[in-house]
Amino acid sequence: MDNFTFYAPTYFDFGKGAEKHVADLIKKFGGHKVLFHYGGGSIKKSGLYDTVISVLKESGLEFCELGGVKPNPRSGLVYEGIELCKKEKVDFILAVGGGSTIDSSKAIAAGTLYDGDFMDFYQGKASVEKALPIGTVLTIAAAGSEGSPNTVITDEKTMVKKGTKSDLLRPKFSILNPELTCTLPPYQSAAGATDIMIHVCERYFSNTEEVEITDRLCEAILKTIVYEAPRVIENPNHYEARANIMWAGMLAHNNVCGVGRVQDWASHHIEHELSALYDVTHGAGLAVIAPLWMRYVCKKNPGKLALFANRIFDVPMNEKHPEKTALKGIEAFEAFLKKIGMPSSFAEIGAKEEDIELMTDKLLKGRKTEGNYVKLNRDDVIAIYRSAL
Repeated sequence: MDNFTFYAPTYFDFGKGAEKHVADLIKKFGGHKVLFHYGGGSIKKSGLYDTVISVLKESGLEFCELGGVKPNPRSGLVYEGIELCKKEKVDFILAVGGGSTIDSSKAIAAGTLYDGDFMDFYQGKASVEKALPIGTVLTIAAAGSEGSPNTVITDEKTMVKKGTKSDLLRPKFSILNPELTCTLPPYQSAAGATDIMIHVCERYFSNTEEVEITDRLCEAILKTIVYEAPRVIENPNHYEARANIMWAGMLAHNNVCGVGRVQDWASHHIEHELSALYDVTHGAGLAVIAPLWMRYVCKKNPGKLALFANRIFDVPMNEKHPEKTALKGIEAFEAFLKKIGMPSSFAEIGAKEEDIELMTDKLLKGRKTEGNYVKLNRDDVIAIYRSAL
């Protein structure tokens, strides 16, 4: 195990009706003037918007609103949010929605207190040194942004999707009520479950040795999703299944599973180009890319993939030929994704062969390789994309 530091100060309020505590928590963490940031019409249809507005008004907190966050959040709305926060002298941001809303809120939080262009953080030109505090009310278990230091934004000038991270961007509090996820369509629930699994896999597929504790944490989350996701697809109102998935989503990405080990992230970065260019649902894009990445790297480094097959999908270990075990595990993973309704090819997500080299060049701009479990060069990335045709 490698040396590491770990800091995860988010306060979690989990369970039925927890959203009614939002004003008390804002005050607890020093908020007075709030930006209420959200996405489209789903929170208005569900009644969550009215609940939050009512609680904020009854508390006496001042607030302004900014809706319109889209999946794969865009830089344009972030600039609008920064301008609004400065104009209204906002001192706290409340994100109500999924990972896109929370990521957009993090970008606004950092950009409001920065003299330059907030995209500097995402382009590696600057580090976040201060940010407005953030609270969240989560409506989809997927991205894990409610407990993580990470944020991803699509730059509308270039249509490149990039991330940054800072412990200053970890939410001060996150409200997690599994009931708020029950209205999600099955496809969105499945895409969220896939995202959670790949967040874990990016950490699990590591060449770092003697990391049994984090291996077992990763495996527990993966097996939970394999068990619970089909139950949610079958019965969207299954509270306990929703609850387990919601907590798994947070654990998958607050990095408790990733400390002390070299992580990979090739599948996520390869998929980011798909979702930036085609506006693909992130989890659906990962459902296409991640198994293909597994098949490609299995030829060069089957060891951890064989363990994945054995411990997650109960494939008997073939000690002499671990690649055979690994391939059976990948097949089991692909069957699971198909079972919950996820795509497996470019055709199903609307991606095009002619854009493969463009996506690869955007991905590797300024770099020669991607990933760590197996370092992928330009030809490798192109081969993975082509295998999705």
